Amino acid sequence: MLRSGPVALFDGTDARVDRLELPFNEYGVDPYGISKRHVKEALRVFALIYRHYFRVRCHGAHHIPARGRGMLVGNHSGGVAVDGAMVLTSTMLEMDPPRLAQGMVERFLHQFPVSSLWASRTGQFTGLPEHARRLLEDDRLLMIFPEGARGTAKLYNERYSLVDFGTGFVRLALQTRSPIIPFAFLGGGSAIPTVFNAYTLGKLLGVPYIPLTPYLLPLPLPVQLEIHYGEPLVFRGTGDEEDHVIEGHVAKVKERIAGLIEVGRAQRHQRMSPRRLLP
Repeated sequence: MLRSGPVALFDGTDARVDRLELPFNEYGVDPYGISKRHVKEALRVFALIYRHYFRVRCHGAHHIPARGRGMLVGNHSGGVAVDGAMVLTSTMLEMDPPRLAQGMVERFLHQFPVSSLWASRTGQFTGLPEHARRLLEDDRLLMIFPEGARGTAKLYNERYSLVDFGTGFVRLALQTRSPIIPFAFLGGGSAIPTVFNAYTLGKLLGVPYIPLTPYLLPLPLPVQLEIHYGEPLVFRGTGDEEDHVIEGHVAKVKERIAGLIEVGRAQRHQRMSPRRLLP
């Protein structure tokens, strides 16, 4: 019997999880506690959002190594973690074989029992250097946003800008001899058009801030999102270099991401501009 609709979609996403090259044991759990069942359930939801709500366009996924260690490094866009969720989904749906990218999440996420459980069971761990280094040394794929929480706090008119990058990710790349795959995420600032960040309210709720939009709640609009992956950057060194050397490498990564954003903006504008009638 032919299967169609959501059932067929779930069959497809489940099959991609089954193809992950991770050392799951007989209970479907890997050495880091990642659960195949939890990954399947999460991907079922994210795939629907990716394909049918945000209609994500992904470019350059072939730049991500099919195997071995790598660091996906990009810009934050949007007041909540829409960007991270869609980037993680892209490596599962757009790569062959699929890969599970593992994000270094903010510590507050692990303060809430439900989010803490799902984050850890799907491979998203607290952004501690020792966690990141161990994952890379085990040839995992790591996702990092060097702008941190300041990046998600961008207002609507700042949505294509970049705030200061941390430098730890470059030292980590050097120490583990990991390629950096830069990416640009576009559309998040339009999906959640933040006009004000309520820091006091956020503190009361145990999060850095609550983004407020013209319609008040930070509920994402069905805006088409885009991810542009660029060619890998490889830096040579030990990670113990002087600060000015590390900062120079960071500047190169930031410049590459800024370039991908501009290319994506130009393509996006061209597609969305109304067609002119020929004389």
